[in-house]
Amino acid sequence: MAKVSKRMKQGYEKLDTAKQYSLQEGIAAISAFPKTKFDETVELHFHLNVDLKATDQAIRGTVLLPHGLGKKVRVIAFCKGEQAMKAKEMGAEHVGAEDLIEKVMNGFMDFDCVIATPDIMRDLSKLGRVLGPKGLMPSPKAGTVTNDIEKAITEVKAGRVEFKADKQGGIHVGIGKRSFAADKIEANARQVIDAIQHAKPTSVKVDFIKSLSLSTTMGPGLRIAL
Repeated sequence: MAKVSKRMKQGYEKLDTAKQYSLQEGIAAISAFPKTKFDETVELHFHLNVDLKATDQAIRGTVLLPHGLGKKVRVIAFCKGEQAMKAKEMGAEHVGAEDLIEKVMNGFMDFDCVIATPDIMRDLSKLGRVLGPKGLMPSPKAGTVTNDIEKAITEVKAGRVEFKADKQGGIHVGIGKRSFAADKIEANARQVIDAIQHAKPTSVKVDFIKSLSLSTTMGPGLRIAL
């Protein structure tokens, strides 16, 4: 049996596990948990009512957080020519084509987001086994395969996050840092909740979101009433 830390015990003492908190109450509650030595990420966890075998119910999209994630996002851009120059101007940490593909193939993974132009996707397909399992493979649906390289990099660095349902129908999204003011956490959370609600497939005739919880990286989860 896993040992429960003193900090976690203190956190659970302040938590009513039978209660469904409003979003504002939940944010206030997590701010009262004992702090860690690092600035924890605040997270939303969704359990969706979807048929995982139905192709039209594969939930994926992006949302721009009004107050960002509170961390530096390291971007690599796979593109050529003028697009490569634009990517460098917009602050992409690494820019390239075949040379950058080879670098990643050889183990380079010092990045958080991958953006690519459509013309390079055929060459980039060889990185599917490397980037796919980490959720980093560029996708048009996620806005990471685009000819508007300037907009894509600007939004990612400003706080655009991707959400995608896993094999259990769950979505887990970071919405900022614990050090954020409560109103900023709430604004980011509402933006994500709205985006996921709007991603509801027309074929889903029941409540789309089964449950929602709020937590910090090292803290207990709170059930949130929708």
